Amino acid sequence: MSTTSTASPYPFELPAEDREASPYTGFTRAHWEAAADGLLHAAWKWATPGRALLDLPGRPSRSGVRSDGLEGYARTFLAAAFRVAGAEGADPHNWLERYADGLTAGTRTAGRDDAESWPLILDHTVFGQPMVESASVAIGLRLTRPWLWDRLDAATQDRAEEWLRGALRHTPAPNNWYLFPFSVAGFLESVGRGDAETARARQRALDLLEVWYRGQGWYADGDGRAFDHYNGWALHLYPVLDAYLSGEKELSAHHGGRLSEHLEGFSLMFGADGAPLHFGRSLTYRFAAGAAVAMGAVSGHTPLSPGVSRRLVSGSLRYFLERGGAGRDGLLSLGWHGPHEATLQTYSGPSSPYWASKAFVALLAPEGHPLWTAKEEPAPAEGSDRVLSLPAPGLLVQSTRDDGVVRLHNHGSDHVRPHEGETAAVSDPHYARLAYSTATGPTASANTADNNLSLRVAGSRSSRVRIHPLGAGHGDGWGWAASWHTPVFAEGAPTVPGLRVESVTVVRGRYELRVHRVVGAPAGARAEQTGWATAPDGEVRSELHGLYGWDGQEEVRAPQGTAFARWAVLPRLGADVEGTVVLVALASLTGRPGGAPLAAAVSGVDVAGDTVRVGWADDGATTRIAFAPLEVDHTR
Repeated sequence: MSTTSTASPYPFELPAEDREASPYTGFTRAHWEAAADGLLHAAWKWATPGRALLDLPGRPSRSGVRSDGLEGYARTFLAAAFRVAGAEGADPHNWLERYADGLTAGTRTAGRDDAESWPLILDHTVFGQPMVESASVAIGLRLTRPWLWDRLDAATQDRAEEWLRGALRHTPAPNNWYLFPFSVAGFLESVGRGDAETARARQRALDLLEVWYRGQGWYADGDGRAFDHYNGWALHLYPVLDAYLSGEKELSAHHGGRLSEHLEGFSLMFGADGAPLHFGRSLTYRFAAGAAVAMGAVSGHTPLSPGVSRRLVSGSLRYFLERGGAGRDGLLSLGWHGPHEATLQTYSGPSSPYWASKAFVALLAPEGHPLWTAKEEPAPAEGSDRVLSLPAPGLLVQSTRDDGVVRLHNHGSDHVRPHEGETAAVSDPHYARLAYSTATGPTASANTADNNLSLRVAGSRSSRVRIHPLGAGHGDGWGWAASWHTPVFAEGAPTVPGLRVESVTVVRGRYELRVHRVVGAPAGARAEQTGWATAPDGEVRSELHGLYGWDGQEEVRAPQGTAFARWAVLPRLGADVEGTVVLVALASLTGRPGGAPLAAAVSGVDVAGDTVRVGWADDGATTRIAFAPLEVDHTR
């Protein structure tokens, strides 16, 4: 075995890299154990004297400081539990002693307003965050039962059960939250404390998963069309982990099969540098994005070889540790690389990033498991250029080998709940944009929206809120996805009668053909199309070129920047529109300097009514897009 040793970029000590076993990341199982220990040591410096709460420094979440302290205990407990259970009880740092003490102190007088007592679990509309944390506590106890739970006195066990049952007796949020009482019930049943109440909580969650399943391994996070990283670190992780721990073969086959299908596409959503896609909410959980990959490897429900699985999970862990995800003090910050306010949701507090602990499910694979013994292999994004359509969630994935960048074109995920009306107030930058990537983040709400088609009517600029998918598909080296939306306005009338925008994205290589059909535009309206937001002197370059219908181009500033750039710029096209208008543009995001200008990629554009034909200069291929009804084809 060969190793290398250099000055460490990490806030805590890690073993020397092993580039023989892990030629892409240098990380081994020992690195994962050391990372877990490093994160835990840093967090435990902020524990209360009774060890029930970890009050990490930072601005509180909307749930308050006490809930945040419970969150610190529960989410770090996950990392400790995976660490100890994967080592068959070996606990060189005595982590479980600390968590046992904290459980005893936190449940002794639960609900009391003192320095140690845990808050009670109530309905999500009242004070629901403790329900989220109950799942981590329950899973931690289930994983470490022989070394923690079984050594507690009966009175402490009874108090812990009573606190946990609050999750079974109160109403979760209408989404992945139903898997929290599911996990609590699974633990209680595993220690002989199951009853009709636990059975009901489990069946309720399993029934909802069937309602939310959309196919191709993708769940909606609730009754709407929210598709994001919650698929991996919640909707797949909880049921598959439960089945793995319980040995329920039927449940394992059912949900494990869905996880395996999910990983066929999701495995392409990591860049060559290890970055997951910057898309959806709760991105401060960072390398938790690798939890589904790890769970697949541990459970055997994966289409990926062990070497590819380790490449993905270790690449993601290393990516964030190298880029300041954990600060000099070893604490995970609220943000992406380092702190980044625009990445956050109001429910996030100082301990929220520790849901990243879910990635340590990889440690349930023991030392001799193929996940750790197989030689690392290239990630899917490190192979040839790839295009993958996912019609079920309405997504289109595009990766390019020469720069390792992965792009996601969104024509189906909007995070708008079914009962919500379409208002600009609920437009979310983490869902509303046409495209996301592993190398860029969306601009903040106060800045010009990147990757966006908007209309300006009477001085007000529209937002894309509810997304209606129209289809997706792919062929050899190319793919497409389409959707329509009703433009909504923050000022004046919220909508314009009859106004809608139909959008089609066609990708091949690094190119993104963006075609829009605006229907019912009022007199005086102006359309605007933006491209990728990047740092002016950064490693990735954004280009946007009008091919048809556009009459002006400019560079727009985004002073609030993105998660990747402190200060960003983005290209913007403009055109006056009225009635029904077709607009065609070509966009590109690349991590390679130079290259031919975008205009040279296209040999010709022909628009006849509602049909667009674009000729490609490199191979003479033609892309045809017809609206009403929608048809997309690509011929050579």
